[in-house]
Amino acid sequence: MNAAYEFTTAPCGSLHLGLAGAEVILRASGALWLQAERALIVADLHLEKGSSYAARGQLLPPYDTRETLARLKAEVDVLSPRIVVLLGDTFHDRRSEDRLADNDVHALRTLAKDRSLIWVVGNHDRDGPRALPGERAEELAIQGLTLRHEPRAGLSPAEAAGHLHPAAKVRSARGAVRRRCFVTDGERIVLPAFGAYTGGLNVRDAAFAGLFARPPLAGALGRGRVHAVGWRSLAAD
Repeated sequence: MNAAYEFTTAPCGSLHLGLAGAEVILRASGALWLQAERALIVADLHLEKGSSYAARGQLLPPYDTRETLARLKAEVDVLSPRIVVLLGDTFHDRRSEDRLADNDVHALRTLAKDRSLIWVVGNHDRDGPRALPGERAEELAIQGLTLRHEPRAGLSPAEAAGHLHPAAKVRSARGAVRRRCFVTDGERIVLPAFGAYTGGLNVRDAAFAGLFARPPLAGALGRGRVHAVGWRSLAAD
């Protein structure tokens, strides 16, 4: 653990830390919570990934959208956000919206009631939603942070992004574990993928090189808890 990072772990298991001057909360669900603005941010839901794969002959259980939206609803019920930001790649492909079950459409419409719902566009869903409520945005600013789907190359202070699906691999005497994670250097943060069927890319992969001004901290998602893991404790695949 790098002592230069200052954070606290809440009784609920969330990790509280400073990000470019803003106080942020890393939730064990993989959501980012900006309490001062009551803004809930989730990245890379990839709704209808299962049906997309099924259309190409690769069968997956068709429950990913239901599970992902249930997890999102649980966060909304606990936190009562004023704003919900879907940080890009909310749909797995451009036809995913057409394949949504009626119950899932209802869940998304309910999500937008009495709050702002903002769809940040990603590389999988450039068109954004067509028949669902909410606002579409390329990026937006909240609490001094710039929220966008894909991290900009090089250093980009005060940025919160998704797209890379970060995962941490940690070795111990009992073996290695791999978990989705947040990754941050205190100036910018990359969120884990929130979707049920989304995988993860090791934070030591070359895709993360050059994004951080110093060796970053991983917030690995455990059962009901976010574990702070320093760079030296992270292993490559």
